[in-house]
Amino acid sequence: MAEPLGPESRPVVGILGGMGPEATVDLMRRVIAATPARDDADHIRMLVDNNPAVPSRIAALIEGTGPSPLPELVRMARGLAAGGATMLAMPCNTAHYYAGGIVEAVPLPFLNMIALTVERIAAMVPAGTQVGLLASTAVFKIGLYEQAFADRGLPILAPERQDDVMALIRAVKTGDTGAARRGALAAVAERLVQGGAGIILVACTELSIMADAIAGTVPVLDAMDVLAEEIVAQAKGR
Repeated sequence: MAEPLGPESRPVVGILGGMGPEATVDLMRRVIAATPARDDADHIRMLVDNNPAVPSRIAALIEGTGPSPLPELVRMARGLAAGGATMLAMPCNTAHYYAGGIVEAVPLPFLNMIALTVERIAAMVPAGTQVGLLASTAVFKIGLYEQAFADRGLPILAPERQDDVMALIRAVKTGDTGAARRGALAAVAERLVQGGAGIILVACTELSIMADAIAGTVPVLDAMDVLAEEIVAQAKGR
């Protein structure tokens, strides 16, 4: 039987977090839940920079009033690498706009949640299927998913009332994830299905916290689950 890996040779996942803080903890919970473990030692080591001071992605990308988050994200990534991280993950869809800059600055594997999610959906549904996208306005504005899905023949269907989605995202950031907010999220998803969506993609890590409220007749995929499962697969060598 092979000897168990010592602490110095185990994969270490560096998480660029704080966008928002609850979403970061949610990713950690999902990684733990997805890890086959019989004891503490079977779990995956995670180094987490839960940094709520990362400049606002909304201010930078939508309003044009704030500084770029990239310098702070690079600083975080370098700190995680110096602390022993062997790969990086970032539980924020919008912040993946800056993924290229992080990869260029820090020579570690970066688990790109956007690319992984698009690949997963392309394997789940036939070409031509409309993807009902639940995401921040910034994600739509910068086309974060649009081109990747278009390359696979999968059109995106956006909510008719995107302001309602942003209100839900802001509510989660204040800790409001009660029944009223969950019901509102389910209603937005149902309207996407009625509009022709063949699959629902939850592509905002704030909305991920309430994603279990969505139920319907089409598949629902949460980008956060895709990232958590990939972290486990990479860390466990699968």
